[in-house]
Order: sequence, then C-alpha cells, then structure tokens
Amino acid sequence: MNLKKIEKIAKELSRPFRVTDGKKFRLKDIDPEDTLHLGSEDKPRAKEGLQTGVEALAELQDMLYAQDKWAVLLIFQAMDAAGKDGAIKHVMSGVNPQGCQVASFKVPSSEELDHDYLWRCQKHLPERGRIGIFNRSYYEETLVVRVHEELLQSQKLPPKRVTKNIWKERFEDIRAFERYLSRNGVLVRKFFLHVSKDEQKKRFLARIDNPEKNWKFSSADCRERGYWDDYQRAYEEMIRHTATDEAPWYVVPADHKWFTRIAVAGAVIDGLASLNLAYPQVGAEKLKELAVAKKALNSEE
Repeated sequence: MNLKKIEKIAKELSRPFRVTDGKKFRLKDIDPEDTLHLGSEDKPRAKEGLQTGVEALAELQDMLYAQDKWAVLLIFQAMDAAGKDGAIKHVMSGVNPQGCQVASFKVPSSEELDHDYLWRCQKHLPERGRIGIFNRSYYEETLVVRVHEELLQSQKLPPKRVTKNIWKERFEDIRAFERYLSRNGVLVRKFFLHVSKDEQKKRFLARIDNPEKNWKFSSADCRERGYWDDYQRAYEEMIRHTATDEAPWYVVPADHKWFTRIAVAGAVIDGLASLNLAYPQVGAEKLKELAVAKKALNSEE
C-alpha cells in the first residue's frame, strides 16, 4: 500500500469541504448532492477506494497507538438521517477497537444537568494514542438548545448568566476549549454531514416502509423536521463562529452516502497524516536486549 499516494488522494477528496475561517461561510454554498468530479458510475470504484482508505487508516492508527503522543477527537454533527452512524461504522471499520472509543450524547441526564455543559463530554475525551469519536457533542448546546431555548431553564443556570449574548459566549468558550485541546496534543476534526430536506424525507419514508428499519424512526424526528430552517441557521452560525485552523469543520455533502463516507475517510486520513506519525525508534540498549533475547530463543531445543 502506497500510503503517501493515499494521503494525497485523501486531501483532494476532503479539502474542498474544509472550513478554517468561518467569516465568509454560508451553508447555501455547499450543495448536499455534490460528489466533486465523481458520478454515479464511479460509485463501485469509490467503494473500493473506501476500503483502501480504511486499510490506510488502520495503519496510521496503529502508529498513533504505538507512538502514544497524540490523541484524536472526531466530532460528528448532523440533522436526523444524515448518515452519522453509517459514516462512523464504515470509515472506522478497520481500526483496532483497542485504540478507538465512541461516545454518543443524547438528552442530558439529571446528573449531567447539575454540571456545566462541557462536563459530560470532557469525561469521554480520548487518551494519548487513541481516537475518540463523539456522535453529537457539546455543540448540541448551540443547536438544539438554541432552537428550543426553553431547554436553558432545565440547565439551572443563574438568571444573570442567561444573557442576550449567551450563544456568542458559548462559541467563545468552545473555541477556547478546542484551542486548549490542540495545545495539549489532541487533534480535533469536526464533521457536519449536510443532507438536503428532500433527501431526509426519502430516508424517513424508507425507515417507515421497511420493517427492518422501523426501529430507527421516531415521531420526534418529524417534529424536529418542522424546525428545519431554524436548525440550518443554527448550524451556519455554529460553523461560522467555531471553524479554526486547529479545529476545522468539514461540511460534507450527505445526499449520497457512498461519497459522504469517502470524504470523511479522506479528512481523517489527512488529519492523521499531518501528525507525521512513526513507530518509536529503540535505542542501543534496547537493540542489545533484543539480540540477547533472540539468541536465547534460537538456542532452545
């Protein structure tokens, strides 16, 4: 496997969707149906490419684990049915489970509401040498809580802390938190899987019509769909205010799952490649120890 060649392709597939400065970002500028230069006829080749990417990712993750210097945090945010679970499953399928951990964040528990909003996510940050995946994250505090501001009341904040600038303040806090992680050796990469309203409808109907997918559907999904425009504005604001060089967003088109997965894989590979990973070099004493051990093993009858 030519790792350098794969890293080059990974960069080409992911960089068009990377946002490091959100000042001019507009969600409408990203087409959910975009597949770059690839058409439907390239779908089989893309699936083969994904498998090659998964193998490359496994090799990079093995070096990450052996080196034990960096940690990697991958954050996934999206509207319902955008394909977060599938992207995580397919892209990370070749990674050693010993070096990877996934945390899903749903409605906060009573214990979590008794702490600051970053607390429950901080508990699941990856240790050095490992990849941590957040399926939803602290960004829900600038999305669902912003769309449904009544949820602020359940967070038990002192009234004077619920100011008219609360969302701006949360963006500031998150940027500072991610800068802190970066300065402490945590590579942060964030993904917004951008699905269209029409495609979401198709996927909801597929879940309803297919008995094997009924379990995936919730009436709450349809209720939240009624706030589509509010969520789109919230996502755009979130990306505009929290996209940075050290913690970029990847706004990945999500209407075609096969493309979403290779673009996400490309971004993860590109991120790991930026760390200049390598297996640890052993010193003279260790080499001498290995030579003694080899001689002893070879002398056994």
